[in-house]
Parts: sequence; structure tokens; C-alpha cells
Amino acid sequence: MHTLFNIVVAVQVLSALVIVVLVLLQHGKGADMGAAFGSGASGSLFGATGASNFLSKSTGIAAVIFFSATLALSFFFNKRAPESGVMGSLPVKTASPSPATKPAVPSAPVSPASQSGQVNQIPR
Repeated sequence: MHTLFNIVVAVQVLSALVIVVLVLLQHGKGADMGAAFGSGASGSLFGATGASNFLSKSTGIAAVIFFSATLALSFFFNKRAPESGVMGSLPVKTASPSPATKPAVPSAPVSPASQSGQVNQIPR
């Protein structure tokens, strides 16, 4: 099963590289304008219109292979045990009560009148 996983990863990486190369080889929609002014790029290895169809179909096939490999990888990862991840190898800690934290703002001094139950009134 491990070798099959490695093969699928290799197929996915190679198909991604093929897609990048095929997309870079294709002409954009504005490439014909340069050929009209005499750049000489209209004649190609595949003919005047054959390159577009051949490269488009090849890109589509490479995309299908890439998506199939991606689905296969998701299938492989879905079948793995949940303990095989990074978080599964961590030791389990028990919840301990958090220590009392000191207040960030110092509290006001307590007056003897408030300790006896009387309420201090602020003069206005």
C-alpha cells in the first residue's frame, strides 16, 4: 500500500509539471496579432491551427490525470488511522486548575470603615 501511495504521488507531481509546460506552450488569444505584423510565429511545428487543438487536448488529459491522482490521494489519507497524525503522538495531559493570577491593576487600599460594613460615600 505504501508503494502505491508513492506511485500516485509521483503521477500527481509529473502531471502537474506536464500541465505547467503545456499551458506555457499554448498561445494566448492575442498571439495572432503579432503574427499579422510579420513576426513569423504563425508557422509552427503542428501547423497553423493544429497546435491549438493538440495542446488543448493534451492539457485536458493531463488535468484529468492530475485530478484522478488527487482523488486517489484523498482516498488513501481517509483510510489512515487517526492516531497516525502529528497530534496523535503527543502525550495526554490532564487538566490542572490554573494558578491564581495576580491582578494587573493594584487594588485600592481598604479603609477600616468598609471593613466594618459601612459604605464610603464620595463627596460631590
